Amino acid sequence: MSKLAEIVRAAASKGRRLAAAYPASTKKDELPWKVIEAFDADVRGHVERDRRIEDERDRVLIAAVNLAETPPDADARELESARRHLVDAVDYLEQAVLRFGIVNREAARLGYGDPGDRVSMER
Repeated sequence: MSKLAEIVRAAASKGRRLAAAYPASTKKDELPWKVIEAFDADVRGHVERDRRIEDERDRVLIAAVNLAETPPDADARELESARRHLVDAVDYLEQAVLRFGIVNREAARLGYGDPGDRVSMER
């Protein structure tokens, strides 16, 4: 596994942990940005831009907003459904980066792979 693939997995893991711990983990207005914080800081600038990855990132933001906007008095099933949707979106973002991500020059400079290599050779 490449160094960048490990970083992608760690960023996704952080997003899943935040989703699982919400609302105790963070404030409503901060949830969407906290969930993608590690992805944006550690991954996004190290892969070539790809519409499929950006679409999945947007899906994570939308799912996080939906979870954050779930009313506090919602029943447990509604809250769990919104949480599951966010976790699924994070999973899909992780899979998109691993499948479609191409190491860029900045990542190569940091020793994460060679420019033009796929983030993960796994299929």
